[in-house]
Amino acid sequence: MFLRVARHTNDLEKIENFYVTILGFERLGGFDNHSNYNGVFIGKSGLDWHFEFTQSDVKAENLYGDDDIVVLYPKTILEYNSLIDRIIENNISIITAVNPYWKENGKMFQDPDGYRIVLSSLKAND
Repeated sequence: MFLRVARHTNDLEKIENFYVTILGFERLGGFDNHSNYNGVFIGKSGLDWHFEFTQSDVKAENLYGDDDIVVLYPKTILEYNSLIDRIIENNISIITAVNPYWKENGKMFQDPDGYRIVLSSLKAND
């Protein structure tokens, strides 16, 4: 099974820059003017999942709860620290997670659309 997480945005360029430049994902592909939608696929080569972000004339109404999050698990503490440094260097605020587990085991921040992301200090299988 493959997984695609799709989300509409009002600023495709800003979202792509955030996920590629700051978080270190790759632009895997994209499309222009497909039924009035432009889009980009972002992930890592060789994995069975990726993000799809789309933009059209229809404005996105991004409404998320405090516990609606994407959790990212860097493979090493070096990668974790490097990502945290990039987040801070780009003036992205670390916010407090509602769930106490994420307060203790990661750092939470928001992407340009306001979607919450946790960068976990644990390995995915911990």
